[in-house]
Amino acid sequence: MEEKAIAILDAHRIMSIATVRPDGWPQNTVVGYANDGLLVYFLVSRTSQKFANIERDGRVAISVAREPDDIRKIRAVYAGAEASEVTDEDQRERAWKLLAERHPNLAAFELPDRARSAMMRAMCKYISILDFSEGLGHADELTVGAGIALMEPARADDWGLSGLVSKVPREPGE
Repeated sequence: MEEKAIAILDAHRIMSIATVRPDGWPQNTVVGYANDGLLVYFLVSRTSQKFANIERDGRVAISVAREPDDIRKIRAVYAGAEASEVTDEDQRERAWKLLAERHPNLAAFELPDRARSAMMRAMCKYISILDFSEGLGHADELTVGAGIALMEPARADDWGLSGLVSKVPREPGE
């Protein structure tokens, strides 16, 4: 099931990330990202509220999806993750390389200065993989930790439409 989540992460470039503000309210923003499996990298300004929020509380929620032309084609990843700054220089450079490959508009730039920006990483821990081609509301849930993955039984929320729509055939290679 991890492979399905990674395939969805690999297919996109923009994610929504929710952090916890000092007053306890969630703050949701959009960032460009690149992933190495379930490890997600993104760059933020050191003066941003997002950076301050993560420095104080590394728990974040991310979501990755695109709007399909048919609801039965929804495929998305939602994850609770632990975020932190990448301080190892080799990992920072690798993360920048992944970001520049995923976002061609960054290719002309050098790795930003540490004094102004922070390379962040978020390791996905609690993952929901939506795949409505398996049925409206179908979600597989996965918990990743200590090198193992635990999969929960598939969830199929009843939207009251199941009798009205048929399964969508999978795309070749899926």
